[in-house]
Amino acid sequence: METKAKILDGKALAAKIQQELAETITASQAKIGRPPGLAVLMVGDNPASAAYVKNKEKACEKVGIASYGRHFPTQTSQNELEAVIEELNQDEKVDGILVQLPLPEHLDAISLLHKIAPDKDADGLHPVNLGRLVREEPGLRSCTPAGVMGLLEEYKIPLMGKQAVVVGRSILVGKPMALMLLEANATVTIAHSRTQDLKTITQSADILIAAVGIPGLITASMVKPGAVVVDVGINRVTDNNGKSRLVGDIDFAAISNVAEYVTPVPGGIGPMTVAMLLQNTVFSYLRTNGI
Repeated sequence: METKAKILDGKALAAKIQQELAETITASQAKIGRPPGLAVLMVGDNPASAAYVKNKEKACEKVGIASYGRHFPTQTSQNELEAVIEELNQDEKVDGILVQLPLPEHLDAISLLHKIAPDKDADGLHPVNLGRLVREEPGLRSCTPAGVMGLLEEYKIPLMGKQAVVVGRSILVGKPMALMLLEANATVTIAHSRTQDLKTITQSADILIAAVGIPGLITASMVKPGAVVVDVGINRVTDNNGKSRLVGDIDFAAISNVAEYVTPVPGGIGPMTVAMLLQNTVFSYLRTNGI
C-alpha cells in the first residue's frame, strides 16, 4: 500500500531553535554586557549570495545577534580581505566570522578560510574544526550537516546501527555529514558522481541523504520503501514559460509515495543551515565568556 511520506519540517524546527537562542542571548547578555556578534563578508554582487546574506542578517536581528557584515567590491584583493579577517579575529565584539561563497575567481577561498580563527569559524569548515569532528571533540560544526542531524533528532529518527547513504562528498556537506552519522553509530556509505550502480547502493539506505546539486537525481525506484530521505540540494530550474523555482536533488512527488519521511525544498534543510549558523555563533559567544 502506498502511503504519503511524513514531512521533516526544517522551517518549523529552525523557528523553534531561533526562539531558544533568543532566550539564551537575553539571559546571557546581562552577564556578558554585550550581544553575540557575527560578521558575514561578501565580495562582489552575486544576486543569490546577496539574498543569502540578507536572510542571515535578518535571522541575526530576530534572535539578538549583532551583525558586523561587510560588503566589498568585486575587485577587492586577497590581502585586503585577509587584513579584514585578521582585524575581526582580534575584535572582542565578534564571535563568528564567515565568508560568503562563491567568491570572485581571483580570490582564494581556502586560504581566506584558514585565516579565520578556528573558534570564530561560524561555518564550521576550518581544518581545526573538521579535525575536532573527526576526533568527536566539541567544536563548531559545519552548518548544513549539523542541521540535518538536528532535524533527524527532532523527529526521533533512530540512527544507531542503521544503513545511511550520503550521495555527495563535498567538504561542505558530504564528508562532515558522513562523520556526524558515524558519530551517531550509523553504518555509513558515501556515494558520488563516479559511483558505479548508484541505484543498488541507495536502495540499501534506511537514511538517504542527497547532496549533489543535480535536480531530480534520486528517483523513487532508487529509494528503499520506508526510508528516510533528506534532500540537501538547492537547484534553481526554469520551466518552459521562463518561470524559475527551487528544487532539490530528489523527485519529491514520486519519493513521497515510497519513503516514510522526506524533506521538502524549500523549507527543509535551508532554514536549518541558517539556524545552525546562529547556534555556532552563540556557542562561540558563550564559550569565549566562560558560560
